[in-house]
Amino acid sequence: MPEKVILIGSGPAGWSAAIYAARAALEPLVFEGAVTEANRLAGTLPLGQLALTTEVENYPGLPDGDLESYLDDAIAKNRRLIMAPHLKHGVSGPELMELMRQQAVNFGARVITDDIVEVDFDAHPFKLTSLEGEAYEALSVIVATGARANYLGLPSEEKYKNRGVSACAVCDGALPRFRNKPLVVVGGGDAAVEEADYLTKFAGKVHLVHRRDQLRASKIMVKRATDNPKIEILWNRTLAEVLGNDTDGVTGVRLDSTVEEDALEVEATGVFLSIGHTPNTVFLGGQLQLSEKGYVKQTAAFRTNTSVEGVFTAGDVADDYYRQAITSAGSGCMAALDAERWLAKKGW
Repeated sequence: MPEKVILIGSGPAGWSAAIYAARAALEPLVFEGAVTEANRLAGTLPLGQLALTTEVENYPGLPDGDLESYLDDAIAKNRRLIMAPHLKHGVSGPELMELMRQQAVNFGARVITDDIVEVDFDAHPFKLTSLEGEAYEALSVIVATGARANYLGLPSEEKYKNRGVSACAVCDGALPRFRNKPLVVVGGGDAAVEEADYLTKFAGKVHLVHRRDQLRASKIMVKRATDNPKIEILWNRTLAEVLGNDTDGVTGVRLDSTVEEDALEVEATGVFLSIGHTPNTVFLGGQLQLSEKGYVKQTAAFRTNTSVEGVFTAGDVADDYYRQAITSAGSGCMAALDAERWLAKKGW
């Protein structure tokens, strides 16, 4: 018998959709992703991008405080034992995701730790194939596979992730380690300028590193960068190495020149990569309509419908603009409600 709803993905959108679908008695089956080396390198392990962050200060309802006793009580003991110790303030990304996952499980969501690698949306019920080769059928599907931040692939970049290297200024910029300190933003588009401008609210100085002699950003954004006294644009430079140590994390960067000048070392406590995101859509095999940027296209205003009736989408896999945990969670709720109402309309 086909599943009423199969949910692919395990970030804030995925677990929020699972919670709402489970509460609606849809008995959702969640594919949270496989624990493989390929997924680790791609940043697509279970629990999504938020599980790769440390402190989460901007998710409503979780202010600074000691959550340790609550975590011990709320999360299944077998999973609590493998979690990192609580940091005694706020909530960490992995903790938030574990709490969401547990809430979905408590309401009856079933979870499979595997990837969906192939889908067939041409016929109904929909057919899905997992990495382990298992076949599944579903009356409806929610795609919430997220988008991974693009990195340069430097070993030093990987070494200092979450210790000064980030791909989200809005998520991490207000953390104490960055306040009144020099920071580096790598990129030259509108998003990079927006991140640099945002970081000036907290940083002592922001170095905007761009590989060309002019920004790709729109004219109004270029003006914003050049008019901001706390932003220094370093032209014709590329990030060659993130500098740091085990005690302090990031302490600076080494920048190579694209015009045959000497390498430059810049002091900084943080490096923010703003060179785009890649939505996790390869497994769809072109069966859903995508936007020009490769994100799943939502085909109805203020709805999570896709180009295939009965397939819905939520979170960063369909969002190239906000990319926040709370907006992803909200869209997950919407997708579950859309799926529930579609199934009810069909009499299923």
